[in-house]
Amino acid sequence: MNTKIVMTVTSIVLGASGATLIFASDVVLSSLSIEISQASLLLGQVVGALYFGFAMLNWMTKEGLIGGIYNRPIAVANFTHFMIAGLAIVKAIVSNPELPKAIWGAGFVYVALGILFMIILFRHPVKSTD
Repeated sequence: MNTKIVMTVTSIVLGASGATLIFASDVVLSSLSIEISQASLLLGQVVGALYFGFAMLNWMTKEGLIGGIYNRPIAVANFTHFMIAGLAIVKAIVSNPELPKAIWGAGFVYVALGILFMIILFRHPVKSTD
């Protein structure tokens, strides 16, 4: 598995999600049937900033060795973020199957990335031959 690809994809996904939440929280909230208030808009923008910051972290470290003891804090942070959020989304879907299809897609992506980062975290890194 090429960690550069995983880090690049997560950077793009998180960066796009973060920018959307920062600049268009109202659109995202209304599409998810969440009541728009000043508090929900602020929370959306804060989450967007978090996603964008995580995207920058992954983008800046995509060239380095990741896995095992190398860049372990980055692998742990990505694994915990994606796995915990993925499991929370799956739990929400199981308890409420009428959630929008976008939530189903997000749950699949999050769990898949959580599994990928678990593999990255617990295996010895492979030097890229680019």
